[in-house]
Amino acid sequence: MKISPLTQHDIPDVIELMSLGAPYIRPRTASDYWLYATLFSTTCPIAHPVRRRAGVTTALLNAVRERSQLLSARRLYLTSEPDNTAAHTTWTRRGFTNVPGDQTIEGVSVISDYKGPDKHRAVYELLI
Repeated sequence: MKISPLTQHDIPDVIELMSLGAPYIRPRTASDYWLYATLFSTTCPIAHPVRRRAGVTTALLNAVRERSQLLSARRLYLTSEPDNTAAHTTWTRRGFTNVPGDQTIEGVSVISDYKGPDKHRAVYELLI
């Protein structure tokens, strides 16, 4: 598996891949990905796996963690929709803790309106 920084050349493939992730993953605009590739490529890794279920999530999280440590970060945060049980399981298995919120949905602590009105999110933290 190859892990590399996001480049402008990768944008169409990323959009195509993200469009397959409904209902929890939705593609952003090409302009958003251009911004990520231009200004944040070192913290936006992409994976080129040979096949699915080949440790892509772990590899990407490890790449972000390593880069974060070089930048002297002390924490990583992830968010997901409250009912995304696959994300909850994945993040907690990789050492993230569910940050206490103001409500609980299906056993997951959630912060109301985290990403705007009616956009509640479960937030996960990893101390590094």
